[in-house]
Amino acid sequence: MKEILRRLLTGAVYVILLLSAVFLSSDAFDFLFMTFGLACLYEYKRMIKLPGYHIFIAYLALWWAFIYLIDDKVLINILMFITISINFILLYYLFSGKEKPFNNLQKFIIGLFYIGGGCIFLTMIPYKDNEFAKLLIMGIFILIWVNDTFAYLVGKSIGRHKLFPSISPKKTIEGAVGGFVFALAASYFLSKYETNISLGQWLILATVIVITGSLGDLIESKFKRAAGVKDSGAILPGHGGMLDRLDSLVFAAPFAYLTLIIFSHVS
Repeated sequence: MKEILRRLLTGAVYVILLLSAVFLSSDAFDFLFMTFGLACLYEYKRMIKLPGYHIFIAYLALWWAFIYLIDDKVLINILMFITISINFILLYYLFSGKEKPFNNLQKFIIGLFYIGGGCIFLTMIPYKDNEFAKLLIMGIFILIWVNDTFAYLVGKSIGRHKLFPSISPKKTIEGAVGGFVFALAASYFLSKYETNISLGQWLILATVIVITGSLGDLIESKFKRAAGVKDSGAILPGHGGMLDRLDSLVFAAPFAYLTLIIFSHVS
């Protein structure tokens, strides 16, 4: 009971912090995710035993350049292509039998774009037509939370068939399907409030986020398994590390950003 209360309290503080940053100002939101990115990189660096602190300097430089200095769509698209390419390399790593296939340079590049690029695109998502789309980014958070929550609840209630037992023994196919169905239901209600995206587009976006977010969760689980740790850190009592909370969002962000770009071109 004490553990459940601790998880609920930590979760409530985390959600309130996110909501406050989103509705306070775009600068507060930017700063929050810059900070979250540093925390995730610290946990990633420690898990995979990446020496030195160069990755923090590179991340801050990349983040500052693309959030405040670079407004060129070609350069942004190049960053998106690199980030998504790194994510596909991680998917290959996930489904391969290798545990530790990366050298230090590869660990550096992967961390910079998997986490750094993911946080950058997560920060870019709400900026549409020079306005800060608060409901859009909150909708993406809600889709991730709904999927995670109901995947856990459905899996615990009726889960029988393991989804990926070698990496995450507790996840089930039933839970994954349940999370997806409830995320689709949530996207229906979100379309009533964030009307700049149609219902059909919300359903597509939810599908992209659920699939890529679930894969991101599994990738982080493989990193933890290779490192022999249960959590990426202990910054969030009852929840583990910051990367444990953001693994789905960070991995899904560039795919969600690409999806929104496609929507803007076909609308």
